Amino acid sequence: MKFLHLLFVIISLQAFSFNESKDKFISKDPERILFIGNSYLYYNDSLHNHLRRMVEEVFPNKIDNLEFKSATIGGSRLSHHNIDHLLNHKNLSVSKPFDLVILQGGSGEVLSKKSRNEFAKQSRKLIKKIRKAGSEPALYMIHAYGKSHKKYDPNMINKVIKTYEASGMENNVLVLPVGIAFEKAYKLDKTIELHKFFDGSHPDMLGTYLAASVLYASIYKKDPTLIDYDYFGAINNEDREFLQKVAKSTVEEYYKIKL
Repeated sequence: MKFLHLLFVIISLQAFSFNESKDKFISKDPERILFIGNSYLYYNDSLHNHLRRMVEEVFPNKIDNLEFKSATIGGSRLSHHNIDHLLNHKNLSVSKPFDLVILQGGSGEVLSKKSRNEFAKQSRKLIKKIRKAGSEPALYMIHAYGKSHKKYDPNMINKVIKTYEASGMENNVLVLPVGIAFEKAYKLDKTIELHKFFDGSHPDMLGTYLAASVLYASIYKKDPTLIDYDYFGAINNEDREFLQKVAKSTVEEYYKIKL
């Protein structure tokens, strides 16, 4: 009986630690953010631009202080980035060290046990360097391939979640649940197009907008449904409101918070 009680306590503590790590974020309303990743970030006028515009709308007094940078290499994995160069804020003409550095891995990094182990190794290495530079790290959970992709696998999202959450828990960093939001949006609206039709891999404009809404809600802990930004009229109200609601519910459920 004592053994069962001890086992229950251990499992409970692990679950608590896991939930805490997903929402691990110290800085409040970061002004200097660096995105490190690949084409999943730079498609559709670049994700960092959309997030910045959302932040500018809500914090107009911070416009002059915001410094969002994006360092991307097409088809890259975590190991491909010169992290030491990027973390020196002066190299990117940024006034001070970054408040937050967001790491986005390659889609191929979740497909095999070997690649997942390499992702864990590289994320551990990069996160350590980010903290040493005085910045806070976060992991951008990628979306899974869409149905038009030649390697489409309905179970891919589970591999994505497992890979990013394992690293998040091990390194005690914020995990940004973009991939989960994609899955939720498709379940709620089978006609929505979040992936580029020609490859089923890269995000379409609506996919990038959803990702930006998830990041806004996750990082700033604010309700994305109150945002008016629609990429200068390129996104209609129906799509905007739907994606904002998906982002809000995803973030609230993932972190167990109320926006």
